[in-house]
Amino acid sequence: MSTQTLIYIFVAASFALYIGIAIWTRAGSTKEFYVAGGGVHPVVNGMATAADWMSAASFISMAGLIAFMGYDGSVYLMGWTGGYVVLALLLAPYLRKFGQFTVPDFIGTRYYSRVARTVAVICLIFISFTYIAGQMRGVGIVFSRFLDVSVELGVVIGMGIVFFYAVLGGMKGITYTQVAQYCVLIFAYMVPAFFISMLITGNPIPQLGLGSTVNDGSGMYVLEKLDQSLQMMGFGPYTDGKSMIDVFCITAALMIGTAGLPHVIVRFFTVPKASDARKSAGWALVFIALLYTTAPAVAAFARLNFNESINDTPYAEAPAWFTNWEANNLIAFTDKNGDGVMQVAAGDPFTGAPDYSGERGPAGNRLVTNAPVADNANEVYLDRDIMVLANPEIANLPGWVIALVAAGGLAAALSTAAGLLLVISTAVSHDLLKSTFRPGISEKGELLAARLAATAAIVVAGVLGIYPPGWVAQVVAFAFGLAAASLFPAIFMGIFTKSMNKEGAIAGMVAGLGFTFLYIAYFKLWNPDANVAENWLLGISPEGIGVIGMLINFGVAIAVMKFTASPPAEIGRLVESIRVPRGAATAQVH
Repeated sequence: MSTQTLIYIFVAASFALYIGIAIWTRAGSTKEFYVAGGGVHPVVNGMATAADWMSAASFISMAGLIAFMGYDGSVYLMGWTGGYVVLALLLAPYLRKFGQFTVPDFIGTRYYSRVARTVAVICLIFISFTYIAGQMRGVGIVFSRFLDVSVELGVVIGMGIVFFYAVLGGMKGITYTQVAQYCVLIFAYMVPAFFISMLITGNPIPQLGLGSTVNDGSGMYVLEKLDQSLQMMGFGPYTDGKSMIDVFCITAALMIGTAGLPHVIVRFFTVPKASDARKSAGWALVFIALLYTTAPAVAAFARLNFNESINDTPYAEAPAWFTNWEANNLIAFTDKNGDGVMQVAAGDPFTGAPDYSGERGPAGNRLVTNAPVADNANEVYLDRDIMVLANPEIANLPGWVIALVAAGGLAAALSTAAGLLLVISTAVSHDLLKSTFRPGISEKGELLAARLAATAAIVVAGVLGIYPPGWVAQVVAFAFGLAAASLFPAIFMGIFTKSMNKEGAIAGMVAGLGFTFLYIAYFKLWNPDANVAENWLLGISPEGIGVIGMLINFGVAIAVMKFTASPPAEIGRLVESIRVPRGAATAQVH
């Protein structure tokens, strides 16, 4: 059976499973649509949370970034996993004790203000749409290669699948679909990692293989050989890194942003009681660690295989995987010196992504119309988001492994996209419509509004997926910075301080979100040529600026609080009740 046939079978079977679960678990009430009825077991919720969390950025893009960033890529591993510890200890059980449906629910009630709720909704929508752009881009990349369609059409197909089970099943359907998606994605990630680790080092456990010697008789360790290979090609050593302050800030922004991401927080509203929220976070961390401890090895092995497969290889002898991905405009060769041989070196081979002319050069390579960059020797363009997806092909693994990776990549992207879309639709239908503008709306009307909002959100998400402002993991990193700068301080102060008032919280959220968004937009959208370390504030990159935004949020909130009225007495009692450990199973705030 051909690899392409296997891909169709694996992908179709996984989609049939997801859609079947959505039909079986269709939401019949707003509580089931918003929080799955509030009765999900902690282990099940931990697995669903892991799938919600391990998005296209984790499955598709993270190892690709680490493969090219080297040591610098460790910020994603440390920040994203450490964030779950913060979430489990500081937020999850208290928000579950509060007992409502959404993050804006908590902020609106805790800060006794419709304006605070509305600002929280705006922050949530900013964060969620920034995040979902990366997911839909990931869906498009997987479809474009494995189902032989364009990235744009792949995004549209992904929109249709997510629409079906997110709009139909709500949180109830998404929860059990995500359990299935976790099983698919973790199996799809680990199987090729075992194969490739065994091929390169003789050790089938990738976490151990990363510290082993290479199976080529040289006696060199994996990272030692990778350093040597990269330096011979003109790159810096794989184990070199960013400045300490930037590493610290990116890690902290990712960590704090994790604890402020609305689609992650809402998962802890689905368990029966507050203690289960903490257990869910613990189980989620276990399930996430399976992939995250494997990613550095996958990244290193992928880079070694890529270097050896491509560098100094005549284009006429290019491996099949290269021409497969070239046909999808995700890899390209431009022959600068006319020798017909592909040279990989530091720098960009031409300006931006490849813009194909439809013609072929003397070496047989597809020509690009954007001008080559003349000041470096690099002749190969690679979209970093394909590294994990192409890895099995580069290593010549069996066709069923390639098909499994295709299904896993789609599972990762679709699971997170569905969670984000639900958060957006809930914010519109419950927080804006039900709680702010139309309090008298019926439950049936609210459920219809939630589904219509989800439909609109899918359309917007699709547009962002077709025109994303960066690589998948980078786009997602911006969402974490926005979450760290806006929602996290308001939630944290809402739980641990009785004195914080609505004026302070609102001012802090606006200041933190505004500063962080403008900083990111300036360097990434408006003036990307200025995006170099010497122009950054205190040497902090856009990926790490969320930490400064968070500090601005805290500072502005505290300053405004000092000059405005104290919160009502009942708010103090609310804060105390949230933090009481006993009776958490039945406590409910209305």
